[in-house]
Amino acid sequence: MHAGSRRPRISRVFAPAVPSAVRAFGPAPSSPPPRAMRDAVVAGVLALTLVALAVGTEAHAEPAVIYSTGGKFDKSFNEGAWNGAKAWSEETDESFAEFQIDSAAQSEQALRNFARDGKDPIVAIGFNHAAALAKVAPEFPDAHFAIVDMVVSGGNIRSIVYREHEGGFLVGMLGAMASETGKLGFVGGMDIPLIRKFACGYIQGARAADPTVEVLVNYTGDTPAAWSDPVRGAEIARTQIEQGADVIMQAAGGTGIGVLQAAADAGVLGIGTDSNQNGLHPGRILTTMLKNVDVAVYETFKDGVAGFKAGVVSLGIAEGGIGWALDEHNRDLITPEMEQAARQAADLIADGEIKVHDSTVDGPCPVQ
Repeated sequence: MHAGSRRPRISRVFAPAVPSAVRAFGPAPSSPPPRAMRDAVVAGVLALTLVALAVGTEAHAEPAVIYSTGGKFDKSFNEGAWNGAKAWSEETDESFAEFQIDSAAQSEQALRNFARDGKDPIVAIGFNHAAALAKVAPEFPDAHFAIVDMVVSGGNIRSIVYREHEGGFLVGMLGAMASETGKLGFVGGMDIPLIRKFACGYIQGARAADPTVEVLVNYTGDTPAAWSDPVRGAEIARTQIEQGADVIMQAAGGTGIGVLQAAADAGVLGIGTDSNQNGLHPGRILTTMLKNVDVAVYETFKDGVAGFKAGVVSLGIAEGGIGWALDEHNRDLITPEMEQAARQAADLIADGEIKVHDSTVDGPCPVQ
């Protein structure tokens, strides 16, 4: 549980209304109020108090977040979600509940426990919660759920998805422009359509900058363990470096930390993903493809119960959900020409003038 004290909202909002109601409806001070009128005033005040309690309880239910496998402080996907929840908590001085699953099998129980406890809304981070959410949400029709990175149908479910291929395109451009060998690397986590979408965008952007560039693509596994194996990530990165890659992007959660470490150790450039990872190895991480999961969690918590809307929310460059990071840690790696090219491409993608192929919707990736 993330600690946070609740504000005494009811007393501030409704207490001043009680004496004004008495003054408005009471008789002249020279005569005592009739019994019937006193009873009516008392009943009215009691009704207002009950309404205040009911409204306050519903509007300020404690929200909850359930992280994916790989650890809350993975310096990537989960940590971005935590940052969004923490930002909301610090801004509102309200608390939130949280739970970190070690396997997808724990998801159903975590969702059900939070719903039974009255947590609302409940945000599930990652596609591996999808099956559990589809089962649990109908059991609690008055609760509100959100899931990041998967679409789950339901009248009380908000599905938040990202157009990762757009961000992949931008950092692929930058990678190709920075490469001296003409070979880039991509290390994905679990071999699933979502991560292949990252890779496809990355290759498209690289080829847009340099049609002759070669991109080496590998994945760390086909089970959820692929997200939390930095040793394996480092091994794959070193193999790509031996094959000539001098810029390597990771999209592998906690596994990606090993990819970036191996790149830094070898004196080549890494590209981070999700949360800004530029500071992990200053001067050795070309940039980070930002997938602003913090925005999804923050906005869902901010909407709360009263502002919650079910349905699919798609976040890309135009909505501020996707981008790339430029800061003091990589400023010297990004030339003015590279920055201009990336910013121009981002504007064109946002305006729809550049359409990046989405391999999960448009069919197999057209470039390899």
